[in-house]
Amino acid sequence: MESCRVLVIEDHALVREALVRALDQLGMPCEQAQAACAAEAMALIESGQEFDLVLTDLMLPDMSGFSLVSVLAHRFPTIPVVVVSALADEASVKRALKAGAAGFISKALSSDRLVESIRAVLEGGMVTPEFQQAPATVQRSPRRRGIDSLSEQYGLTSAQTRVMELMVEGRTNREIADLLGLAEGTIKVHCSAILRALGVPNRAQALVVLARQGLRA
Repeated sequence: MESCRVLVIEDHALVREALVRALDQLGMPCEQAQAACAAEAMALIESGQEFDLVLTDLMLPDMSGFSLVSVLAHRFPTIPVVVVSALADEASVKRALKAGAAGFISKALSSDRLVESIRAVLEGGMVTPEFQQAPATVQRSPRRRGIDSLSEQYGLTSAQTRVMELMVEGRTNREIADLLGLAEGTIKVHCSAILRALGVPNRAQALVVLARQGLRA
């Protein structure tokens, strides 16, 4: 990933600023947006702004972080949401992952480990704390590697890549629009761009090309 856009959700200004400073150390251009509560975060996402990653605390003033993770995972399933919290006990980690989080990062981590964990998620991995003081574990699925490879091969944007994933799952334009919180016309524009990149005239042939390269539902 050559650049990224990250939304940081944290009600404590000093902690929020520390996370933003950590993002500046990723070694890639990173545009950050900030929200102090769940309502502000949802407003930013629903406005049509595109994000490659959401970082959220669990203790928010207007909604449980677990509930927010669940809402985002349901409504915007292609945007990875990672919890960054001081509540890094095993029960909290499992609950966050069950709600749909793409990872869990303890606030007790050093800045270097924090940056390493965020970078791993942006590369398609999942980060979780080990409870015997071991380093964070990173797992990257073969499907995720395949999607990233095809996206790079065809020069797709992050938004086009998200739409392509949902196309492969058999979603209609309306379903994709609902899942991503975008207008159906916007999805059609992304689909047209994907077809041009693949060099095919229609969605059916696009799915054939993608299946031949290992990307299936």
